[in-house]
Amino acid sequence: MEPLTLGALVALFTVLVLFSGISVGTGLLVVATGFLFFVDGARSLEALPELFFGELNSFALLSIPMFIIMGAAISSSRAGPDLYEALERWLTRVPGGLLVSNLGACALFAAMSGSSPATCAAIGKMGIPEMRKRGYPDEVAAGSIAAGGTLGILIPPSVTMIVYGIATETSIGRLFLAGVIPGLVLTLLFIAWSIFDTWRRGAAGVALSGITYSWRQKIEILPRVLPFLAIILGVLYALYGGIATPSETAAVGALLCIVVVMIIYKMVQPRALWAILRDSTRESVMILFIIGAAGVFSFMLSSLFITQSVAAWIGDLDVNRWVLMAIVNLFLLVAGFFLPPVAVILMSAPVLLPIITAAGFDPYWFAVIVTINMEIGLITPPVGLNLYVINGIAPDISLKKVLFGSLPFVGCMIAAIVLLSVFPGLATWLPDAVMGKAI
Repeated sequence: MEPLTLGALVALFTVLVLFSGISVGTGLLVVATGFLFFVDGARSLEALPELFFGELNSFALLSIPMFIIMGAAISSSRAGPDLYEALERWLTRVPGGLLVSNLGACALFAAMSGSSPATCAAIGKMGIPEMRKRGYPDEVAAGSIAAGGTLGILIPPSVTMIVYGIATETSIGRLFLAGVIPGLVLTLLFIAWSIFDTWRRGAAGVALSGITYSWRQKIEILPRVLPFLAIILGVLYALYGGIATPSETAAVGALLCIVVVMIIYKMVQPRALWAILRDSTRESVMILFIIGAAGVFSFMLSSLFITQSVAAWIGDLDVNRWVLMAIVNLFLLVAGFFLPPVAVILMSAPVLLPIITAAGFDPYWFAVIVTINMEIGLITPPVGLNLYVINGIAPDISLKKVLFGSLPFVGCMIAAIVLLSVFPGLATWLPDAVMGKAI
């Protein structure tokens, strides 16, 4: 059978298996072992256990559970509501200030926790009722927080970027830096659209609360928020200052976050600390299992010459490189509709990166493009996880309203991809300035 035909069959069976409801990691293993067995025979399966564990035999992978513990410690405390309240106190007299507060809190909390669902839950529980109380439409209140929660996989430290770095053997430090400016630009696009939209809807949408806060009230909440931001800045400084590796900085950050949570929020009960470790262990094992399974899946694609044939076929298309990039974006967009970001990156990045770099695109710039596409998948059906989280914390707001409220933010993300295409320096300038030109 021709490799391209075999590749189409693999794609079809992969979609069918994953749509069956089986976990992503198990599904990838089932497809990989099945095709290897039927095409190359039983002997081809002998190396699979070694391949699976070989994918996990990397010191860099240690940063994933450490950053997840860091996020779990923050998410399990009142850091989200406190962050929201701090921004609300400082921005309450700004027209549309509550929307800005919510999106700013989402961006900062997402960056600290690295978890989109946790961000939606933490900020949404306070932000949605407050916005509805002040006259913001339900779809604006729900959609803005659903979109704001996606920023965590772009603004560093980002577990998604770590996975991309491991899958493509690129520098995690450069990837983090590449996401900083695009993350800020996307946050500003969200804020600009939100303010314009509420102004367009009428005065009720941007009504001031009538509540004023004294300077004392504004300052007294800062000690509960600033330590977490200081930890994030410290982690990034240690990473980019050459003081420690990503794994070492993540471990120190995780320990400091647990200590700060214990001191500020008095979370000293063994049950609370156990919950942090339990939840982070579950998420870490899930991601690491997907990484191991994706390694086996990639081996199957390579050993059956599917990867090489697809790359050669795309290379022979003889199309403009921007047409090629548009095709790749469309593929990533559709894949993100149905699969979680980690799975899409592990399955596609090793195949796409050689094609992209051969076409003259920067691999770190491409990482940002991939991540924004994955953000779109988080707020679009059928898998759109953030939509269901928001619907869960505000069940009286229909899923349809949450979806329609988030769609304009999809437009902002597409606009960000266009901006990055026109001005690639938005993603490449900071890594080059801090770490020098990539070789």
